[in-house]
Amino acid sequence: MSRKLTAEFLGTLWLVLGGCGAAVLAAAFPQVGIGLVGVSFAFGLTVLTMAYAIGHISGCHLNPAVTLGLVAAGKFNASEAPGYIAAQVAGAIAGAVILLIIASGKAGFDAAAGFATNGYGSGSPGGYGFGSALVTEVVMTFFFLLIILGATSERAPKGFAPIAIGLGLTLIHLISIPVTNTSVNPARSTGVALFGPGGALTQLWLFWVAPIAGAVLAGIVHKWLGAEDSATDRAAAR
Repeated sequence: MSRKLTAEFLGTLWLVLGGCGAAVLAAAFPQVGIGLVGVSFAFGLTVLTMAYAIGHISGCHLNPAVTLGLVAAGKFNASEAPGYIAAQVAGAIAGAVILLIIASGKAGFDAAAGFATNGYGSGSPGGYGFGSALVTEVVMTFFFLLIILGATSERAPKGFAPIAIGLGLTLIHLISIPVTNTSVNPARSTGVALFGPGGALTQLWLFWVAPIAGAVLAGIVHKWLGAEDSATDRAAAR
């Protein structure tokens, strides 16, 4: 278990440092800024690379919503979930601290002015309200979990799950960065909210509740779909 938790800690640290780091350090860099598309790929690549690096150790959840969605789907032991979530949050905070140290090396940098935090209303990049943020985070996390559960199924092609999951997260960011700056991950939201604008902490609850709700719903739906598929397979065999 200590190896699994260490893997989750390091993997979530990398997700925050890579994804949020791309947003803070490179998104609007003069002349060579990577923009929204670049940040979207940065988040996808962090998950893809870590899935190959630590997937065989911990399953590479990197996200409390993913862990709880897997529990709901019957794919993960509920007794291990608290430890995983604690390691993920700790890794996200560590990643945010490293990013803060790096970003602070530039004169005039102020994390309170923006630190890749999630939000709605004044905290939304596009000025989207609470309702839009809630629906976005629930729906995007729902489909993220469906992708994860389907790609890692025993009946899915072997060895390709990290690619599907990484590209799925990239697509999610391409859709939802303007709305909430894309969370779908309570740990990621927590890590940067501790150092970003004050409003990020007051709105943080939404980025726990909505992703977890979407993930758990996806786990339940996947479990039902899997049961239906098994019943169909048995009927065909008869």
